[in-house]
Amino acid sequence: VQLQAFGGGLVQAGGSLRLSCVASGRTFSGYVMGWFRQAPGKERDVVAAIWWSSGITNLVDSVKGRFTISRDRAKNTVTLQMGSLKPEDTAVYYCAAGRISPGGSWVLSSWYEYWGQGTQVTVSS
Repeated sequence: VQLQAFGGGLVQAGGSLRLSCVASGRTFSGYVMGWFRQAPGKERDVVAAIWWSSGITNLVDSVKGRFTISRDRAKNTVTLQMGSLKPEDTAVYYCAAGRISPGGSWVLSSWYEYWGQGTQVTVSS
């Protein structure tokens, strides 16, 4: 299984970026696809997640109204569209895939078994 994330870069505050994650190596029916981010000196935190089969999405409060997550099953791609970017959004962004059992939590990185390599997003003020 391989997850390839790309689309990061340098953008000014208020700008937009679109991150893509191309997944391969298995079918992802029943999986949750997530985007996490890790800023220097901080823990890796979830940003958004989407249930591959149903398309149901979840986002953390800090990005609601600014970010959207979507998936294209035909292209095996998960996209994180980021808008109204702030300097505090600066981080390495990772895509991940996992099966969340009943009682599990989409926000916990431990539930995700596959990870992409990360892509840097830098937002200048």
